[in-house]
Amino acid sequence: MTEWLGPEEWQAVRLSLKVSATAVAASLPLGLLCAFALARGRFPGRHLLNGLVHLPLILPPVVTGYLLLLAFSRQGPVGALLEPWGLSVAFRWTGAALAAAIMAFPLMVRPMRLAFEAVDPGLEQAAATLGASKLRVFATVTLPLALPGVVAGAILAFAKAMGEFGATITFVSNIPGETRTIPTAIYAFLQMPGGEPAALRLVAVSVALAMAALLASEWLSRRIARRVAA
Repeated sequence: MTEWLGPEEWQAVRLSLKVSATAVAASLPLGLLCAFALARGRFPGRHLLNGLVHLPLILPPVVTGYLLLLAFSRQGPVGALLEPWGLSVAFRWTGAALAAAIMAFPLMVRPMRLAFEAVDPGLEQAAATLGASKLRVFATVTLPLALPGVVAGAILAFAKAMGEFGATITFVSNIPGETRTIPTAIYAFLQMPGGEPAALRLVAVSVALAMAALLASEWLSRRIARRVAA
């Protein structure tokens, strides 16, 4: 691939993989918490939480990116708090990871929630009667049984993060080597005279990575499901 792709194209691919992996790893704990709360929780504000989780699917990505820019710029409420610690994310690859994590979050939570809802509560109650704490029941019973959905959600979120464009370019711009991921690189190449071949190569890479992620999600989910059933 390094011979087929040029230096700028390969740089965009590597950055996309880095951004997507960081986005999934950073949002996975919160995704598990939200999915479990929506699946089993009965508390005031549950519908509000469900709406907030799925809001990135409804809002235009540019709106999400603009809101992130307002919040995390140096003059923004969050950015002003992070600036003294040197933790600025606006116009940096970490900001691209944040935008990708937010846009991919609904696709992560949905399969996890369905997996938690499919776990038989009777098995959890049986473990609790044997003296296991709620945390131990979750770690040893609920989570292993829901693992296929957790894996599927994580891989789908990774694929979505790889293709994120609107929120990313609005929040962190299109800086080569810093925030230029595959989608923003394709956009940049299409604006250049003679850049179409490079854009087509990146489109091919993007399609291949997305298909690989979907196939891996299906294969891992089935394999884990068979192990759990056994």
